[in-house]
Amino acid sequence: MYPNLYYLLKDLFGVEWRPMGFLNMFGLLVALAFLVAAWVLSLELKRKEKQGLLIPREEVITIGKPAGFMELFSNGLLGFFFGYKLIGLFFFNDQLLNPQDYIFSQRGNFLGGIFLAVLLAGIRWWEKKKQALKTPETRSVRIWPHDRVGDIIVLGLIFGILGAKLFDNFEHWNDFIQHPIQSILSPSGLTFYGGLILASAAILIYAYQKEINLKHLMDAAAPALMIAYAVGRLGCQISGDGDWGVYNSAYISDNTGKVILAKNNEFQKKLDENATYFLQGKTVENGTSFYVTDRIYARLDEVPHISTKAPSYLPNWFFAYSYPQNVNKDGIVMPLITDEHNKVLPLPVYPTPLYETIICSFLFLLLWMRRKAIKTPMVMFGIYLLLNGLERLFIECIRVNRPYNILGFNSTQAQMIAVILMLTGVVIIFFAKIISKNNLKK
Repeated sequence: MYPNLYYLLKDLFGVEWRPMGFLNMFGLLVALAFLVAAWVLSLELKRKEKQGLLIPREEVITIGKPAGFMELFSNGLLGFFFGYKLIGLFFFNDQLLNPQDYIFSQRGNFLGGIFLAVLLAGIRWWEKKKQALKTPETRSVRIWPHDRVGDIIVLGLIFGILGAKLFDNFEHWNDFIQHPIQSILSPSGLTFYGGLILASAAILIYAYQKEINLKHLMDAAAPALMIAYAVGRLGCQISGDGDWGVYNSAYISDNTGKVILAKNNEFQKKLDENATYFLQGKTVENGTSFYVTDRIYARLDEVPHISTKAPSYLPNWFFAYSYPQNVNKDGIVMPLITDEHNKVLPLPVYPTPLYETIICSFLFLLLWMRRKAIKTPMVMFGIYLLLNGLERLFIECIRVNRPYNILGFNSTQAQMIAVILMLTGVVIIFFAKIISKNNLKK
């Protein structure tokens, strides 16, 4: 596993650049997911603009004005934050504080912050000075929907992370109550559906204000959302962030992460050997009590597992993987590993993030190939909701998440939302077709 860029560079090139540890691999893949989504969304918006389905908006802007106080202040504030943290990162040498924790701490380099604040504010001032006119002019410009992709992506990023964090804390409410500040500031723990819901709401409000046709915007966003999810899940797989499945009892693994086919009762023996991991409740470190893992069971026979042997044409790790050196620091200690991330799962699990990457990549191609053939507005988005819900409902069958009892049925938060998305998708498709037929009759 590659928890952060330091581990990737070390494995590929044999270099040990500790400062690169602040770049979390999951975060990098999420950033890539947003870039890919922006590219796909821009292509679709441009296509719909050529068809006359989306039109530009006339806006009045003023050019030639010198930089205002708020412009300089916002640029300086952003520069101070990055200078304080990023420049400070290359000077801190506290081995007890890893770079990831450093980013979320109060530590930094004050002079570095001041330097970058002055630099960015100065650059903004100079750019505005070069464009300044003796008499500022007011002009009317046409802004197309595809010109706003940058704003849409930034909104999706901010509200997506916020929503993902909020829903994750709702899902792990007891942990949040015990450690609210740590839960909020922790870089781990993100729920996709929370991000999707809150980000979608923010983007729709923005699009309405900018007079962008919501139906065609949502249709254009469907393929972009699907491929973004596929890339994001790849980040989960590469970093080992805990979104894996149940244990595969057809295999066992050792404390180095090597997976082999299990013989008679070997899976149960491994369960017994690692009973402390599966049954241990709380531990205490530096005066703070916390759970060693969020998969705590009362008895070993409660540990969820499904037995599936890999066919001869597929590698074992496709069905059973132990996530060595995962970013969550979940598992048992690996021998001879002195790095911060030195744990591996005691038994192999189904690598569900990998499955989701493959499935959603295929679904993206399906949506992309059919997008021109689907003429009825909102049908594409309805299909996306239906497929996304089906995919997640399937994956949740082999994933470990906390169940909720709703009217006598046990289901996870993701399963409940997946069913709602599927039903919503069917309803959208149904009514979109009815409205389209009625419009044709008029």
